[in-house]
Amino acid sequence: MFLARVTGSVVATQKVASMTGHKLLTVEPYRVDEKERNRLVSTGRTFVVVDTLGAGVGEMVLICQGSSARLTPETEKLPIDAVVIGLVDTVDIGGRVIFSNREATA
Repeated sequence: MFLARVTGSVVATQKVASMTGHKLLTVEPYRVDEKERNRLVSTGRTFVVVDTLGAGVGEMVLICQGSSARLTPETEKLPIDAVVIGLVDTVDIGGRVIFSNREATA
């Protein structure tokens, strides 16, 4: 699993039938800053994920990748590699909150 921020959406009018009706998002993975460990920083990568929770642009989400992405009831029969499995409220490192969705939406 990894943390990521939703950066946009993907529209594909031509796709396999099993993917019809599934929302696709672009996400940018984040990691804890190596030097300061008091903030999250972008990894500079982008992924396309299936969204089963209704995440919006700018939200921090929890992503499951690989064969594990197909272990939810909503995705078990889909040809996918990554799925949103959680909407992140806070990230706490060493007893210190380094991300809060309250700050992100303020």
